[in-house]
Amino acid sequence: MICPICKKPVDPADKLAPFCSDRCKLLDLGAWASGDYIISTEPLFDLEKDQGNGE
Repeated sequence: MICPICKKPVDPADKLAPFCSDRCKLLDLGAWASGDYIISTEPLFDLEKDQGNGE
């Protein structure tokens, strides 16, 4: 297994897996919190179409 942040090898049995260290784990969490990572999906509704329709 390879750490997604620094690309160092990681033992899958390690308690921090898939990360190699607390530092990499925190860097990943920070990236999610700042919006660097996005899981894209189709919108559930169209904001422009749904605005102003009184609903």
